[in-house]
Amino acid sequence: DPAPPCQVIRPEPCGICGSRIRFGKAAVKCRQCQLLLHPKCREQCPSPCTPRPRHHAWPREGVLADFAPPTRPLVPTLVVQCVTEVETRGLTETGLYRVPGAEQLVQEWKRKLLRAGGALPALGGVTDIHVVCGVLKDFLRGLKEPLTRGCSCPNSPPGVAADIPDDAACSTALRHVVSKLPPANRDTLAFLMLHLLRVSRSPDCKMDVLNLSRVFGPTLVGHASANPTPLAIMEDTPRQCKVVAQLLSLPPDFWRGFVGTEQENPVPT
Repeated sequence: DPAPPCQVIRPEPCGICGSRIRFGKAAVKCRQCQLLLHPKCREQCPSPCTPRPRHHAWPREGVLADFAPPTRPLVPTLVVQCVTEVETRGLTETGLYRVPGAEQLVQEWKRKLLRAGGALPALGGVTDIHVVCGVLKDFLRGLKEPLTRGCSCPNSPPGVAADIPDDAACSTALRHVVSKLPPANRDTLAFLMLHLLRVSRSPDCKMDVLNLSRVFGPTLVGHASANPTPLAIMEDTPRQCKVVAQLLSLPPDFWRGFVGTEQENPVPT
């Protein structure tokens, strides 16, 4: 039930073709399901449409599954949207994920996204891409359990796997460990690894696997205890980096098997 054409105030993707509808351009929005699309894509609009469910705000913190969609890949919309924005306009930025964004803006946008639940506002209005990177890192850091569930502990399965000296045996052990993670953690980890591999291959970013491992080790791996001492933090850091570096050494096809796409990262429409 499309309404008369309207003007777009904030750039948003077309719900049919996925291309961005730019500021001031004409668009059509369905009165029932709120689907936004180009006028030319109107004939391809599914009929009958289904009203979108009301979105509830996400919790301020929780395990990853609390934020995941009901169908695979179980990657939270917030993660997909941040990654998509970074890959769209951030792969020429030096120090991606290492250079901090303004903390006030990071927290402001994180609160805004969490309040929105699954129906997120577009991130195109965030001028500094480092703020988007900061939102993603802060979201992952704020989970009740780290994405790899505390595998900085030497006796945890990922920690043990990363310590195997033989490369082939280490790779096999890590694949097994990843496959046993909770589904939402596993799918989101796969999605992020594919993204970080793309970042590592960008000559402009100057963020190789080692640099990315240093940045994301504490965020993705966490600590063996909930309240680590300064000494424990210092001892955990090299192991955290090692685990992420080993995960990034696994072939992209392994990670693609979890997100179920030929592309390195699926972009939702």
